[in-house]
Amino acid sequence: MSTYRVLYRKYRPKVFDDVVGQPQVTVTLKNELKSGRVNHAYLFTGTRGTGKTTCAKILSKAVNCLSPVDGDPCCQCEICKGIENGEIFDVIEMDAASNRRLDDIRDVIEKVSYTPERGSYRVFIIDEVHMLTNEAFNALLKTLEEPPAHVIFILATTEVHKLPATIMSRCQRFDFHRIKPQAVANRIKYVAELENVTVTDEAALLIAVISDGAMRDALSLFDRCIGIASSVDADVVRRAAGLAGKESLLDIVSSCVNKNTERALSTLNKLHNESKDMQKLCDEIINHYRSLMMIKSVRNPRDLVVLSDSEFEIAFDQAQILTLADIVYAMDVLARAAERMGKGNDNRTELEIALVKLSAPDLDASMESLLNRISALEKTVKILSSNPPPVTYAEPEQVAVKAEIKEETKPLEADKKEAVTPANLRTPKPAEVKREEVKPENPKPQRPQQVLRREPVDMQAIMKEATPLKSWPEVVENLKQYSRVIASSFEGTTAYASGDYLLIDAKTDIPFKLLQKSDQRENLRNAVQEITGKRYILGPYKRTEKKEEEKDPLEELVAELKDSDVEIIEN
Repeated sequence: MSTYRVLYRKYRPKVFDDVVGQPQVTVTLKNELKSGRVNHAYLFTGTRGTGKTTCAKILSKAVNCLSPVDGDPCCQCEICKGIENGEIFDVIEMDAASNRRLDDIRDVIEKVSYTPERGSYRVFIIDEVHMLTNEAFNALLKTLEEPPAHVIFILATTEVHKLPATIMSRCQRFDFHRIKPQAVANRIKYVAELENVTVTDEAALLIAVISDGAMRDALSLFDRCIGIASSVDADVVRRAAGLAGKESLLDIVSSCVNKNTERALSTLNKLHNESKDMQKLCDEIINHYRSLMMIKSVRNPRDLVVLSDSEFEIAFDQAQILTLADIVYAMDVLARAAERMGKGNDNRTELEIALVKLSAPDLDASMESLLNRISALEKTVKILSSNPPPVTYAEPEQVAVKAEIKEETKPLEADKKEAVTPANLRTPKPAEVKREEVKPENPKPQRPQQVLRREPVDMQAIMKEATPLKSWPEVVENLKQYSRVIASSFEGTTAYASGDYLLIDAKTDIPFKLLQKSDQRENLRNAVQEITGKRYILGPYKRTEKKEEEKDPLEELVAELKDSDVEIIEN
């Protein structure tokens, strides 16, 4: 029975072209090898699982290969096969995390003086080099600066800031970047095809997101998924990674958005009973709020947010309900909970406290919470302060007449009858007037009913006095928090204010068609009020165009002939 090899070892790249997502490293190394400009010391730095050790091994084979191919090792000669199988000792790997003392470096320095056994170079790969002691660094310094011609040092580290400047200055540095999620997902699907395993696009992308740009972590997680099922979907990935289901995660966030404390805690309790890691769950919720922040802040957030199409739609809807201040406050509360986990209360309690703060902000006495609540109050005051009080007419000894009067004119419509005219101003019909009889002790003759009427509106005078609303671009931008559709339709429009009226000038009828819906009209009013502090009556702005009077050609001819000798006979 053959020994099983884990996927990240089985599919480790053999040549530079197979390395995923690091062209800034592989292209440069290949060009140096093709031109024969091989350095004596290299420094590979970057996050875990991005290909540092892999590139070091490929480089060690390439400099010793008997038949290199365009800067890559041939992987067929005896030297390449010997290095791959560990039979040739010209390539020495050392883990500085466990061999960090001065004596360990002295052993390396002693081996430097030996010539290669079968290859052209002796290559020393020192992994996690930042773990060496100061004494070990000092001992390595002179050899690293002027090694023998047959020696190459390759230092790899995830924490380059811990290296002494004297070490870094003697190396050619290459920075390895986090691999993009789509590139990781494509590699997962490639490996799945070779392993005769089915994996969905959503599952491959989820593995890429969880691995956070580390290919080794992605392949290790995929290995666990294959152990669960031969057909890997998103649910299998979540079970293998110990994550909460996406529905539960979205349910928790929606409960916090809707201030439903009971539901948020019930969902958390269900996940705890399923043995979900509370710290991972907290990180997941923070990451989801980060997606909401990107949607709220960036014009084209789709490339910055790694979500499926259906998940992105849900996140987009949630982002429209929250303000940017709400989202940042939520991330801050969750980050503080994640920092306290394991230091005092258990992780579940810390996360429960955070969710209670998010779903019931009045219980949070922190400065961030107070500022967030003040911002919400200011917004509410702006909306309510400009609402005119209801008009009532009633006398204690007469029939009270309650006339129901609408605050605004008739809703805007798309056709030409949309101007604010007296016909649009609504007067209560007799059937709509409620009568409430007040029975005094000594009844007196009732006065005739009073019907409230509004004076006709002179739109020409209103438009003549209208002045451009300078803050209109801010209103359009503010409208995005209510509806991006309406906000985009008002791009390029202008507005004019005249008394209680706000007249909108648009080149097309699209904005007015959208405003036929009462909820969208209300959103526009709120957006205007939050910027200007005033609640306006909406209407279209109609430009007055002077048309030249068309002259009759026959009349012009008659006028020209009057001074001539031609006799004009009029019928």
